[in-house]
Amino acid sequence: MYHIVWIPKYRKRLLHGNLSKRVEELLRQCAEVNMWEIHDLNIQIDHVHMLVQLKPSMSVSKVVQLFKGGSSKKIREEYPELEEFLWGDSFWGDGYFAETVGSCSESAIRKYIKNQ
Repeated sequence: MYHIVWIPKYRKRLLHGNLSKRVEELLRQCAEVNMWEIHDLNIQIDHVHMLVQLKPSMSVSKVVQLFKGGSSKKIREEYPELEEFLWGDSFWGDGYFAETVGSCSESAIRKYIKNQ
């Protein structure tokens, strides 16, 4: 289990309304296709929190690449008006935060994600 956090490019406060719903759909689709289990997902206006269970054979960096890369491509296609705010070819900012559940209890992480 991993707690993963990432932000939109320039930490723009764009993740609300229909865009937030679409991001959630895309992330859940990615998890389903790859047989990962999202236990908690909280999309804030300027960042995403996720608690996800992965296969031991998957590297966290590859998982984040698939979540961010696939959703970025679709979001930029479906919301061309975002180009005004985001230059280049990426919706998400560089980097991410990730920690295993082992460093603190799963219930503490779940509570943190829900109460953001």
